[in-house]
Amino acid sequence: MKKNMGTIDRAIRLIVAAVLVLLYFSGIVSGTLGVISLVVALVFVITSLVSYCPLYALVGIKTCHHNTVK
Repeated sequence: MKKNMGTIDRAIRLIVAAVLVLLYFSGIVSGTLGVISLVVALVFVITSLVSYCPLYALVGIKTCHHNTVK
């Protein structure tokens, strides 16, 4: 798997994941929506840690910038 997520994208996903988890554990979001938010948060954390998003690969999006030396 080639990296397709940049640093800013990864940071935003981690922040959104933290907010979703905070909303769930503070009781603001509960029930089915709470479980869905936890699953989304888990996916965001995993994709951020590996710097790869399968959806980006399907759509052809790449937010990382590799400096190529010639």
